[in-house]
Amino acid sequence: MDKKKVPEIMTELKQDLVRVPEVIREASGILIFGKKIKSIIFTTDIAIIRNTDANAVIAVYPFTPHPAITKSIIEAADIPVFSGVGGGTTQGTRSMYMSMFAEAQGSLGVVLNGPTPLDTVIEVCKVVDIPVIATVTSIYTEIEEKLKAGVTIINISAGKETAETVAHFRKKYPELPIIATGGPNDENILETIRAGANAITYTPPSSGDLFSYKMEKYRKQEKENLK
Repeated sequence: MDKKKVPEIMTELKQDLVRVPEVIREASGILIFGKKIKSIIFTTDIAIIRNTDANAVIAVYPFTPHPAITKSIIEAADIPVFSGVGGGTTQGTRSMYMSMFAEAQGSLGVVLNGPTPLDTVIEVCKVVDIPVIATVTSIYTEIEEKLKAGVTIINISAGKETAETVAHFRKKYPELPIIATGGPNDENILETIRAGANAITYTPPSSGDLFSYKMEKYRKQEKENLK
């Protein structure tokens, strides 16, 4: 057998996977507790989480973090989960307790939003024994004190300026693990990887879009069967 060819096991029922872009394999990955993470799917949709080839999930959402949501995602996932624990509207003691809960339920790491104040970062870093990930939104985001407090990974989400922001922080912190959003196409993803991102987050199509594609496929099959 060709050593470079990876054998793949697939069943008919599992073949509709949400696959992350192949180019993400070019990233170095981040080794966390022996697990190499290169591709991270950005969703809280349990159906998608159960049907993806991504290495991990980043489960952050635009609401106050709630234990029931964290618990449901972790229980449903068959891949590691990075759980959002606040940092914007939700701060301080609640973020600390959400972090403890996320670790107890099996999260591989916890994610703090960009506006997280330093005192919240300090509280979270003191109580968990998993990576604390700080979100970075631009080259102006201050992270030095957060790194000193215990943040071990940054998650860069800077829109069109993501690759530039990755390059900025990679130059400043050569050994710092960096997760970054990949952008809309392979060229953008590769640019972000070359700028210094170790792992890439991928936003999948919505369940509605995926179901729309499937229904269109069924309609075409029906037409073919009538011929």
